[in-house]
Amino acid sequence: METLFLLAVATVVIVLVFDYTNGFHDAANIVATVIASRAMTPAQAVIIVGVFEFLGPLLGGTAVANTIGKFITLDGVAPVLALSILLCGLIGAIVWNLVTWYFGIPSSSSHALVGGLIGAVVVAVGPDHVAWGFAELAECRLTGITKVLAALVLSPLIGFWVGFIIHRLMSTLLRAASPAANSRLRGAQFITAAGLAFSHGANDAQKSMGILTLVLLLGGFIPSFEVPFWVMLACASAITLGILSGGWRIVRTLGFAIYRVRPIHALGSQLTSAGVILAASIGGAPVSTTHVVATSIMGIGASERPRAVRWAKAKDIATTWIITIPGAALVAIQAYALVNLFIGARA
Repeated sequence: METLFLLAVATVVIVLVFDYTNGFHDAANIVATVIASRAMTPAQAVIIVGVFEFLGPLLGGTAVANTIGKFITLDGVAPVLALSILLCGLIGAIVWNLVTWYFGIPSSSSHALVGGLIGAVVVAVGPDHVAWGFAELAECRLTGITKVLAALVLSPLIGFWVGFIIHRLMSTLLRAASPAANSRLRGAQFITAAGLAFSHGANDAQKSMGILTLVLLLGGFIPSFEVPFWVMLACASAITLGILSGGWRIVRTLGFAIYRVRPIHALGSQLTSAGVILAASIGGAPVSTTHVVATSIMGIGASERPRAVRWAKAKDIATTWIITIPGAALVAIQAYALVNLFIGARA
């Protein structure tokens, strides 16, 4: 019993650490275009983003948390082993987040979490404990991993084309505008950046909320999968602290290395990203803010000057996206071997 309690505490701490790394890893996704277009100073951006990031998990519902908390099925697995699996999956995601942050690569924390959990579950108890959702596809229903992957794959494509269309519309509306319009475009970003921060918190923090609730359920601390308010508050606080810490290494990649961002581009990217991510949150679909923001910038650049888009950099980012799930899974598998060695968890 003591081992179970200590393992549960350790796993809760690791969930919040992941939530924190998610925040500082994704901070650049929220503030990159604001800073690159000189709409705000870094201090202004962090304050506004921090406030609305905190409100997102508290007011955004729990649809995404329900999706994330149910794509692995550990019912019937010994509690110590089940918590060990979650712990190792989270370690895989955290390590991947730290490595990609260090090198300034805007990879997906969502992909890392999914990859880490899949790797740990498959190596510990087998693939039957992953809710793949393949059978439901025949009924035209998306559940489990198929729902998660569909959201992660489709959201960048949607972000690209929505960004493309929004920039065309904005360019048409502002065709006769004078350079003085840039000041109004910068001012409007105080609203769109707040909306993007809210949608990010509503989607990304819910992933940690789902895993933390699953920890409590598997440990026998709650009777059913319902997200407690203190879990919402803890995850909102952790991701906001991560945002305030700032992942400034990635700002250069998103704000400058893909396409030269000016006020009209920044506003279009924020509108696109906030809309796509908020719609996904309402539908319970976990998406990658990194993917949506980066592809919205690509779509805007392609709409205006395709040759000016640094497609080589985009290719590097896309490659990282592809290897994130297997990479995080491998780290989680290694973590499971070590944890299993030390605590003697057995199926």
